[in-house]
Amino acid sequence: MARIRHLRICNFRSIQSLEWIPSNGVNCLIGPGDSGKSTILDAIDLCLGARRNVLFKDTDFFSLDVNQSILIDVTLGALPDVLNNIDIYGDFLRGFSAITGLIEDEPRADIETVLTLRLQVNADLEPSWTLYSDRAAQQQLERSLAWKDRKLIVPARIGTYAHTNLSWSKGSVLNRLTEERPELGSELANAARAARATFGAQAGPQLAQTLQLVTKTATYLGVPVGENAQALLDSHSVSIGDSAIALHDDTGIPLRSLGTGSGRLLVAGLQRSAAAAATVALVDEVEYGLEPHRLMRLLDSLGAKEPAEPLQVFMTTHSPVTLKELASNQLFIVRKKLGVHTVKCAGAGDGVQGTLRKAPEAFLSKSVIVCEGASEVGFTRGIDQWWVKCGAISFLSKGGSYVDSGGGNPDQCFSRGEEFLKLGYRVLVFIDADKPILTEGLIEKFVDAGGEYIIWRDGLAIEDELFRSLSDKGVEGLLIKAAEFVGRELISEQIGSKSNGRFNLEDIEILKLISGFEPEVRQLLGVTSRNNKNAWFKSVGRFQEITRDIVGPDLPNAEQGFKDIIEKLWRWTNAST
Repeated sequence: MARIRHLRICNFRSIQSLEWIPSNGVNCLIGPGDSGKSTILDAIDLCLGARRNVLFKDTDFFSLDVNQSILIDVTLGALPDVLNNIDIYGDFLRGFSAITGLIEDEPRADIETVLTLRLQVNADLEPSWTLYSDRAAQQQLERSLAWKDRKLIVPARIGTYAHTNLSWSKGSVLNRLTEERPELGSELANAARAARATFGAQAGPQLAQTLQLVTKTATYLGVPVGENAQALLDSHSVSIGDSAIALHDDTGIPLRSLGTGSGRLLVAGLQRSAAAAATVALVDEVEYGLEPHRLMRLLDSLGAKEPAEPLQVFMTTHSPVTLKELASNQLFIVRKKLGVHTVKCAGAGDGVQGTLRKAPEAFLSKSVIVCEGASEVGFTRGIDQWWVKCGAISFLSKGGSYVDSGGGNPDQCFSRGEEFLKLGYRVLVFIDADKPILTEGLIEKFVDAGGEYIIWRDGLAIEDELFRSLSDKGVEGLLIKAAEFVGRELISEQIGSKSNGRFNLEDIEILKLISGFEPEVRQLLGVTSRNNKNAWFKSVGRFQEITRDIVGPDLPNAEQGFKDIIEKLWRWTNAST
């Protein structure tokens, strides 16, 4: 059955211009809020949906400019025979090359034959659905898709409320599962009449006074109601059609009563079963109403794990669970730049897939700080929390996220950062300076691509910088926190080991009272604190706490070079929008 090969949207809601070649299977749209993800789904639904009347408003036009027509072109391939009929649709059949991604106006043998459906809305707000080809437009030929043929391409919309698909209403998934149709016209009509009569017999005695007053008044005014007015169900309200036939469980409870998540899960499964009749499904916020394990089951039912791609699915998500479950080539990042929307595949590389498994939330952000390890993640989060205390807007509120690279080779931080840059994210790499960059030209390549980086000074790790740069009060605060985290006895033992027995914790505390923390002691504390075993702060939570509660308040008294580095971090995070 038909699948979408090319989508073009112009002047529709938040999208001024967009062209996209979707994949044949799962197309999961991700991006910041208000980036146009749901608008893309709505555009497909409005263009392909079997609706006779759709109400458009001025707000549906980009920037409310009704002088620029809304145009939505959906080009379909894998056409069923009836849509590939030269006698009926020959003037509108076109060609699509999967290799070049281009639509050619004339079909030919070595490319796929496709059909373009166009939805156009002008200033009069009246929509028109037509077929389109360049040659037909030049000859001023117009043709619409026949209604019976249009129903072959209607996408299944699995929305927030999926319950309309749990009855035999027009367009529901139940009507696509098999060729069976309820032929119960006379029985339904009789059921409606019986309901009206039964209700009247019960309601009459309860509303006797009102009915008598109505009869008396009508007779007085010459309004013909007969000898006695009755309270019956309105015939318009109880006309019963196919939509009144709904699914119920074995106890008679309607399945419409299912929770939102359960309803969506069931409808998605039914849509999979009905794939032979409708192969395109639209799912906005796929995670809505579902716990992680049921969300995973929903993605499975949509064919996310199957190489055969039973459905072409267009979905949006803000859920890291969804991203972890999908392959990177099923993710499409929506971006807007200079009025043009783009949709870019995340790609199929091992690096992207690894980052996706490790930090899926980063793909849902606008700006990414790629950190060498947990220490840098905790530090950046803690300093951001301190800035918020001082009245700033949080980096998280601006669509920022953090990626923990696992504390390995700093080269991988730049490689990972470059992958995010290619996908349109703002990227900052934040690393220690105690390990060399092994790949020649790696930093230059990253910067040339638009990335920025922060590295500590003179071969120092983050702990070295803190103990060397903070004031005596700040260093004292770090020692107090370290004692809370790992205990005074262990700290004293570690200091003795690193100093070859020259100092213990008490010695250092006495020296502080006499002359403050001398450079030699500060260097010793920095090296000791990042001991491979029983490090004092090396976790996200601990570094976040000491940065928020000690480093941030001590910044005005810190060494200038350290403050310059923090100022660079502030400028970058503050610029993210």
